[in-house]
Amino acid sequence: DFLCVSLVNGFTQLRYNLGDKTVVLQSLQKVHASGNSWHSLKAGRVGNEGYLDLDGINVTQKASPGMNVLDTHTDFFVGGVSSLNLVHSMATENEPRSFTGCIREIVINNRELKLTVSDPKGGANVGDCDGTACGYTVCKNNGTCQVENSGFSCSCPREWTGPTCEQSIHCSQNRCRSRALCIPQPSLFSYTCVCPLGWSGKYCDNRINFYIAKFVGNSYIKYTDPYYGKRDLQHSRISLNFTTSQTEGLIVWMGQSEDEGNDFLAIGLANGTLKVVVNLGERISVPLRHSKYLTCCDQRWHFVTVVQNQTCIKVYLDEELILFEDIDPQRKYTALNYGGICYFGGFEIGREVSVVTTGLFQKEFIGKLKDVVLFQDSRKIQLMKAEGYNVYNGNS
Repeated sequence: DFLCVSLVNGFTQLRYNLGDKTVVLQSLQKVHASGNSWHSLKAGRVGNEGYLDLDGINVTQKASPGMNVLDTHTDFFVGGVSSLNLVHSMATENEPRSFTGCIREIVINNRELKLTVSDPKGGANVGDCDGTACGYTVCKNNGTCQVENSGFSCSCPREWTGPTCEQSIHCSQNRCRSRALCIPQPSLFSYTCVCPLGWSGKYCDNRINFYIAKFVGNSYIKYTDPYYGKRDLQHSRISLNFTTSQTEGLIVWMGQSEDEGNDFLAIGLANGTLKVVVNLGERISVPLRHSKYLTCCDQRWHFVTVVQNQTCIKVYLDEELILFEDIDPQRKYTALNYGGICYFGGFEIGREVSVVTTGLFQKEFIGKLKDVVLFQDSRKIQLMKAEGYNVYNGNS
């Protein structure tokens, strides 16, 4: 499998192969090599349907029925490759050549790549395209960069301040403590403090302890499983108690949540019903839904257990088996390689649940969690010792 974006005789091309046939899309207009103007290029695929957008002019094409998953498991190359022998013979129309020009603002699956000296895995013969101390996006939040003898300076919009316009004026004099996050509230000419685990109060200066976690929205806990390397990932299990009055919300996401290639097991609420989604490989997410409506959103405590035995998934609600399905009778992928990461209630501040889960769940969880147990462990997870923000004492 491969996916390649290239320039061919002045036109941009998208070529991809999902294992059965190579699909080729070409832009309707040429890229003129003036050297003074930037072009916006968007390319990708949804299933086996590809799209290519050059400066707002879009081309789409659907492959013949067949494979619909891009299974590469290789490094991602920009501008060229370490050896041209790595390029598939069908990935380019002519002999493969490295790109000559400037590239910036690369976004892969909603995450921008950092095109710096230290962040990529490797590279060669790449220089600064701007040629000045200003570079690209040195000044944040639409600030304007000016080159000076000593380097550069930023002229910031009214709402921002700091050397690179990185700080809201509403947070410049904040009183948030305990490593809290300052969230500006421009409409109120103020700010709020988002407290890390173990702290509460207006300025996050009150120490708290809990065994029941209370999620109030814009909350999350990120737990790293210390025993992940010893787990039998063909036989996974998670159980927990929850209570809520909401009909939507992501309760738990076992997985790294970084890109569509990672395995995951997710539990949440959708339209008032319990929803479990499992991905064991090939980015194929299989949703399982409980048929009874409004059984989970009555502010009572409910006990949920999800058991994965290779490709067989069992879901128990209040100790009753409500779902049992073999999501892949062919047994192509049988292990839950979730990376040892578990998110509870949502994801890091600024990462929307609907975006990270690609629409599988719509909102963060609002309610309470307790008694989380992984696999056949004899002890419950100590949520207080994990990473997280905006989670409070739900003991009362």
